[in-house]
Order: sequence, then C-alpha cells, then structure tokens
Amino acid sequence: MSVRLSLTLVLSAALLAACSKEEPAPPQEQAGGQTLTGKIDRSHAGDLLPAAALSDPTGKTLNTGALSGKPVLLNLWATWCAPCVKEMPTLDALAGEYDGKLRVLTASQDLEGASKVVPFFADKKFAHLEPWLDRENALSTALGGDGVLPTTVLYDAGGQEVARVVGGFDWESPEAKALVDEAVGASAS
Repeated sequence: MSVRLSLTLVLSAALLAACSKEEPAPPQEQAGGQTLTGKIDRSHAGDLLPAAALSDPTGKTLNTGALSGKPVLLNLWATWCAPCVKEMPTLDALAGEYDGKLRVLTASQDLEGASKVVPFFADKKFAHLEPWLDRENALSTALGGDGVLPTTVLYDAGGQEVARVVGGFDWESPEAKALVDEAVGASAS
C-alpha cells in the first residue's frame, strides 16, 4: 500500500509540473540589469522589406511594403519585453540623430495594442519614435516567425535588407552607427 501511495504521489507531482510548463510566463518586470546581447546578422541581406499593414494609435495605417526612397530601421518590440524596453531610448536617440536620413519604425507586438503602447510612449517621453502597432504579428511572421523580441532590421532606400539584430542592441554604439551609416551612405549615392 505504501508503494501505491508513493507511486500516486510521484505521478501527481509529475502532472503538476507539466501543468506549470503550460502556464504563460509572467511578464518581465523591468529592464534593470538586462544586458543587450544582440549581434549583427547579415544572413538575410538583400531580402525585401515585407508588406504588412501597421496602424498607429489613432487608426492611421501604413503599408511597410510601400516604403522606399529612404532607409528604414524596423524594430519589433513589446512593452513586456525587458531588452526591448532597455534599447528603446537608444532607438529614440538614433532616430533623432538621423532625422531626415533614416526612418525608424517601432512596431509593437503587444496584443492589447494602443492601450499598452500609448501610456508606455507617454511615460518614456520618446521624441523621435513613431508608435506603430502590429497586433496580428504579421511582421514577425514575415521576417521568419521565430518570435524573438526585439528584432530590428535595417533596410536600404530600395527596401533591401542590409542586416538585422535579434535581441537587445545599443543603437547609440559605434558599431550601430557604422551599420546605419552604411545604409544611409548607400542611399546618398
């Protein structure tokens, strides 16, 4: 009888452990000590900017496939993603520095859309970023669907991918600026 009880307890514990794996992970609290570990990846260079319909919090729409004439830095992010939150100020600074030469688009993957993004942008006081919403995660799917956030892709003025970074990245670093200069310089020629 004690063997049966022991077996029952072991099976119950195993079932409970399996259920906890199915529960959604809690949102990440803060960027805090989060390190930015993204690396530049050129394996998709030459791929075209995918067409996806984004909307802004007021309902205005943007077809990403129609963007041309100016390099684009497209950032997929979410308010609950700690590396995303940490890199956003560096994207805002980059957008200000390259104003008129580079369009920095941030496409939120938050399923709640504007109800999460608008207060986030207001709290952070971003001066140069455009808050676009991709509630259906169309861009994530079009870019390979791995779902890792943040994912940031740099496109030249012709809409061809130059490089991408999966994971948080310091967009104010010399490495980032050299990458952006490559796309901006190519569009000036």
